[in-house]
Amino acid sequence: MEQNTWFDTFTEILYKRYPKRKQLMEALMDLLGLEREASYRRLRQEVLFSIDEIVTIATAWNISLDEITKVHSGKILFKMQSLNYCNPLHEEVKFFNFIIQSINYLKDFPHTEFMDICNRLPIQLISGFEQLNKFFLFKSRYLQENESESTPFSEINISQEALRLAFEYNQAIKLAPRTNYIFDQRIFEYLINDVQYFCSIYLLNQEEKELIKKEAFALLDYMQEMANKGCYPETQNKVNIYISQLKIETGYCYTATPDLDVFYIHVFDKLELYSFHSEMVANFIAWMQLKKRASIQISEVDAKSRIEFFTKQRQLLESL
Repeated sequence: MEQNTWFDTFTEILYKRYPKRKQLMEALMDLLGLEREASYRRLRQEVLFSIDEIVTIATAWNISLDEITKVHSGKILFKMQSLNYCNPLHEEVKFFNFIIQSINYLKDFPHTEFMDICNRLPIQLISGFEQLNKFFLFKSRYLQENESESTPFSEINISQEALRLAFEYNQAIKLAPRTNYIFDQRIFEYLINDVQYFCSIYLLNQEEKELIKKEAFALLDYMQEMANKGCYPETQNKVNIYISQLKIETGYCYTATPDLDVFYIHVFDKLELYSFHSEMVANFIAWMQLKKRASIQISEVDAKSRIEFFTKQRQLLESL
């Protein structure tokens, strides 16, 4: 039986990222600056990728040497992504666009599933609310600045490009055929504590607090509509909402499809560790699914728990 070469394996990995040849060709053309014919010849193996091209692809698409050579070192590689959400640089804009395009592509796979275990309001929801999104970026910046450099909320400037990306991400995530959220039961309480803290150190004024409070109520209304209907109102795509009965220490999420799985761990507030390692992803997905055991589903079913949860959140927001 003929054995695959490392180049066959590498090509197979590329097709896992982009199962359709046309999309893979266009991605390679954009990443490597190739003409269409040059890209096509590489995929037909008439011309081999150069070492520099392999390194560029592996770095951009997070492909490990273990995957390419099928030599198992016993190590699992993670990638940390640091991003400027307020004023993204050119390469960061390309990365954001890649994420949005990938989500838009996955909508065509009916078994695609997105799951997020949240110890804070998820960025994919708050990105649709200007003041909440700005507050998230403001808090992230504060945690990375020296005390003498603390920037007031009023001086946080978000570029038009960043606003566009946030809006498109918010719209794209609703295209996932199925989404699961597991929320910490104190998720709005954490937001309230953050807002009160920044008011106490005079980085947030009363008018700004009221704008955030108004949008928090709007987000709560939106979440309740999702819970009542069991779907995103705009796309009708399935959404399951759970409330964890245990404290959630760290945020985790994954996207699972028939062709590509990836999971993310939220660290340092706005940074993410992520991995495509198949065995690790499979174990991680199974572990996250088990988190439902300590959670109560409030979407569509258990109307009593759903009403109690949202009533409590409204009372908390009223106190802000």
